[in-house]
Amino acid sequence: MAQAQQQYITTPIYYVNDRPHIGHVYTTTVCDVYARFMRFAGNDVFFLTGTDEHGLKVEKSAQARGISPQQLADENAAEFQRVLSMFSLTNNDFIRTTNPNHERQVQLFVQRLLDSGDIYLGQFEGWYDEGQEEYYTETKAKELDYKSPISKKPLVRAKEQNYYFRLSAYQSRLEELFAQRPEFVRPEARRNEILGRLREGLQDVPLSRTNFTWGIQMPNDPQHVIYVWIDALFNYITALGLAEPESETYQQRSKYWPATYHVIGKEILWFHAVVWPAMLMALGIELPRCVYAHSFWISEGQKMSKTLGNFIDLEAIQRYLSVYGLDAWRYYMITQGPLGAQDANFAAGHFHEIYTAHLVNTVGNSASRVTQMIVKYFDGILPGETDAASASDTSPVMLDGFHWPTICRETVERCTKHITRLELAEAAAEGLALIRKVDAFINATEPFKLAKDQTKRDQLAAILYQSAEAIRIASLLLWPIVPDKMTALWQALSLSIDPARGELHQLAQWGGLPPGSQVQKVALFPRVEPAAASTAG
Repeated sequence: MAQAQQQYITTPIYYVNDRPHIGHVYTTTVCDVYARFMRFAGNDVFFLTGTDEHGLKVEKSAQARGISPQQLADENAAEFQRVLSMFSLTNNDFIRTTNPNHERQVQLFVQRLLDSGDIYLGQFEGWYDEGQEEYYTETKAKELDYKSPISKKPLVRAKEQNYYFRLSAYQSRLEELFAQRPEFVRPEARRNEILGRLREGLQDVPLSRTNFTWGIQMPNDPQHVIYVWIDALFNYITALGLAEPESETYQQRSKYWPATYHVIGKEILWFHAVVWPAMLMALGIELPRCVYAHSFWISEGQKMSKTLGNFIDLEAIQRYLSVYGLDAWRYYMITQGPLGAQDANFAAGHFHEIYTAHLVNTVGNSASRVTQMIVKYFDGILPGETDAASASDTSPVMLDGFHWPTICRETVERCTKHITRLELAEAAAEGLALIRKVDAFINATEPFKLAKDQTKRDQLAAILYQSAEAIRIASLLLWPIVPDKMTALWQALSLSIDPARGELHQLAQWGGLPPGSQVQKVALFPRVEPAAASTAG
């Protein structure tokens, strides 16, 4: 077992001008599964999410509604916090960029960059994406056909005086970073995108704006507001108090830096993979270990669009929750989501198929089948796996092809490696494969036939004990994804497991189910009829 260590995982902070939707829920769920597993495995985990609350779009939206930008930020940040609690996400903190602690530290960091000469006052003339609040050079704008790569709206010609960050000064150091640490950006397709842009050469990036006021002021120059993207990136270290070593926040949280994973959507990769590490280099702060940029969800084979009516917003998600439950939603997100280089298709029919095949017919059916046989053949008292007639023989009754201690140990090892690499679908597949192995074991040994022969009582007992024990170990691996249902299974097996104790690997040792325990038949995932399923989609 690997030594316990600090783990720091972050989502991007979500822009308060948007309403929560599947993208926000997905990224945060990915981080939640990682955080839950790592805590269960005994690691000291800090999981951060939050909201990005400054910028021109927020100012304009607030003006249109006749309220202050702070009121709009407060309203929408509260909605994001409400949504997070709805999905039982286990973030340790929720940072808001309007928090005075964040604002103060951003100004301290920017002052350090001014003092070092990494920030200077200059003139910007070029193209601006109002939706993404991102600047482009003439060359890049022409390549994009002068349209936003995200919204496809026309770029706006802009000319103004700005403070600049000397990104160009870090070209060679960034090239060295990508050469020496090939896993700094994952998946590989995203890394290749960044390498392609690096070859074009880096331009200095504007760090301030003067055409609006809703933001953090530049130190000693209140006419300039710090560019929302620069402000937002600092959240990962202001949450840990890194600008103020004398602060209580720093004393408690600085141990978590560098971040293990920044988990983001691929559309914001440039800022995280190039601008952010360059700023950290300029500040002399260690770089995060990995920027993981996942792909997008599409819906029913098409890009999501409110016009097409296929947008998976909060109301659509709630329909799925009402029909299938939260654990089913989490399972689909993790096993079918776009964590790799390709976009993932969210389809109502596919959701139903995965729920039925994986959760109802595999996890639920196997758990029900085994617990039912223990109730039926042993009056709900868990039998042992040793020869009950021999006091001296304590070796388990093992059947050919099913050396369960080895099978389970190797499964736990593979699952842990997958989680460590943020390969969450592969980790889930390990838990599912272990349960399928139990089904194969039952089909091969036919305990329901052995139950008719009293001379096979010890063999029957061993089969049912081993089946229940393998399911228990699989449940430990699946708990970070489907926590409510696995907790229900533990209760049916008379187990009291607290994942916060960090004992996953001890619990995953073979033999953790004590013979003589009371077992109840359990029904974990109810079958959903097509008529009910149609109300979700």
